[in-house]
Amino acid sequence: MDIARVTGSVVATTKTPGLSGRALLLVQPIDGSGEPTDLPSYVAVDRVGAGLDEVVLVAHHRAARLAVDADVEVDAAIVAIVDTVDVAGRATYRKE
Repeated sequence: MDIARVTGSVVATTKTPGLSGRALLLVQPIDGSGEPTDLPSYVAVDRVGAGLDEVVLVAHHRAARLAVDADVEVDAAIVAIVDTVDVAGRATYRKE
């Protein structure tokens, strides 16, 4: 799983039937203190109603497919909105 920040949305009017009605969001991986990593941004299927600039947990590969629908080919799915990140007993991120 990745911790990532939602940076935008992707609109695709034509998509496979399993993705119909599902939001596609652009996410940027971040580290434990909320800073962007060197990893590139990518698109994830939103399963929890995340919004712009929210910090989210993203599942990948088989876990992402199961979160969406086992028959839909997806590589990344947003499965949680993060409230707090603690590193070594210190809160490094808190949702406002």
